[in-house]
Amino acid sequence: MKEPAVSADPTQVLAFETDCHIFDGCGFPAPGLHSFLFEPIVGNADDAVYFNKTMLLALLGSIIVIGFFWAAFRKPKVVPGKLQMVAEAGYDFIRRGVVYETIGKKEGEKYVPLVVSLFFFIWMMNLWSIVPLAQFPVTSIISYPLVLALIVYVLWVSLTFKRHGFVGALKNFTGYDKSLGPVLPLAMFIEFLSNLIVRPFTHAVRLFANMFAGHTLLLLFTIASWYLLNGIGIAYAGVSFIMVIVMTAFELFIQALQAYVFVLLTCTFIQGALAEHH
Repeated sequence: MKEPAVSADPTQVLAFETDCHIFDGCGFPAPGLHSFLFEPIVGNADDAVYFNKTMLLALLGSIIVIGFFWAAFRKPKVVPGKLQMVAEAGYDFIRRGVVYETIGKKEGEKYVPLVVSLFFFIWMMNLWSIVPLAQFPVTSIISYPLVLALIVYVLWVSLTFKRHGFVGALKNFTGYDKSLGPVLPLAMFIEFLSNLIVRPFTHAVRLFANMFAGHTLLLLFTIASWYLLNGIGIAYAGVSFIMVIVMTAFELFIQALQAYVFVLLTCTFIQGALAEHH
């Protein structure tokens, strides 16, 4: 009887034996947290600083986004070529469809570069999930969405204090409204926790959780397709493979949607910081 097909090394991405199939006496190698851990490419896991696959994908993703827009706009033309046309369409979609619609043209123009950068960076980090050889969404590691949310959080808080001053900012964060009467202290406390504690956490977790769950499902059906490829299980393997295709197509939609939601919330926070408190 073979042991369950789970690698002893928890840092392997797909921790299963390639010769393990149903009816071979080995258990199903279900994906888990070990599927999100990687051996360092440079350094050791015990070191304070090391370089692994997710960091490499984040670096490559940054280079791809920067390289794409540089190539598209380094020699802009009045009549744009195909690359410039695609870049302009993407840039204009975020500028008009997200920033202008949420913040307004006058106030929002200065934040367009930040929001466009966030959208395309997050989208690229998500897209790695379906790119051969990479096959991993960087944003399924909580530290990446957390840092991005922290950047937005710092911008939002600093803008609030800059626009409204110390007292005005506190009113903005706490939803101060004297018409609430006796429940005002409780309402202010709840609003304070919601705005300064819960809001940045949910901003990061929304992106992380969707990418984490999507990647887990893709792994589940991919591994199942291989595991069932034996005897009568071949029929079920075909169904599982169809689910891989369906989930991949669905992930393409979710990857773009989550990048859009992240920047839409970013613009909502900025708009709230700039709006006059009533």
